[in-house]
Amino acid sequence: MTEANALAPAASSSSTSRKPLVLVPACNRVLGEHPFYIAGKKYLDAVRLAGGMPLIVPSADAEEVEVLLDMADGVLLTGSPSNVHPSHFGEEVHNPALPLDPVRDSWTLPLIRRALARGVPLFGICRGTQETNVALGGSLYQAVQEVEGHDDHRAPEGQPAAVQYAPAHPVQVVPGGVLERVVGAGSFQVNSVHGQAVKQLAPGLQVEARAPDGLVEAFSVTNAPGFSLCVQWHPEWLAADNPQSVAMLTAFGQACRAYQVSKAQESHRAPHR
Repeated sequence: MTEANALAPAASSSSTSRKPLVLVPACNRVLGEHPFYIAGKKYLDAVRLAGGMPLIVPSADAEEVEVLLDMADGVLLTGSPSNVHPSHFGEEVHNPALPLDPVRDSWTLPLIRRALARGVPLFGICRGTQETNVALGGSLYQAVQEVEGHDDHRAPEGQPAAVQYAPAHPVQVVPGGVLERVVGAGSFQVNSVHGQAVKQLAPGLQVEARAPDGLVEAFSVTNAPGFSLCVQWHPEWLAADNPQSVAMLTAFGQACRAYQVSKAQESHRAPHR
């Protein structure tokens, strides 16, 4: 037995003794005259509630995306005040007053495609859900409240967060999907703080839940080799007190752990030189 082979089992054991590493893309903000990368604490807390270890990623080029995914056991795509730039789905900006984050778009859209192709577990929240739909070829309503037949899904302006993130409407779980397996059949209440939402669902996506007005509130990627679930609401808000949030985060965390173990086993089986 070579020295490398002798060390391989120990390395494999070490890699699975740590918590699964979950990539959390950062948003871009300018404070004063200085640019910052930021990620909301509630999303990092959600990763920890799922049993993972969050790693905030500021941005990445194509090569860095691959390196990051080599390290990652999961990806959590956060919500954000910013919207996905509509040029990514062939439209002009509808309301120039709304914030955009082209730097985030430039690398998260490729990240999503690569993560799904590699089977890395992916959980999308609000903007992250919209990013996933756009990354895979779908489009968005830029102002749901202006579309006939749809409700106003935005949070009430000028109210404290506890009011803005309070339960706003039910979602109906689609039978036979990922969400039903995770939270059970029927419907449950969710918050609603978004102005944009899925318009045309990308090819290969499966609706997991709808709002009372028919708007897509959750979907999964049908042919992805790994776990995927994207939701339009904010399950990370007071997640520990919400049974559906706990169930979703637990399922995501378990998928990240399983992916971590499978990577370690694959590494152990690979020939060592």
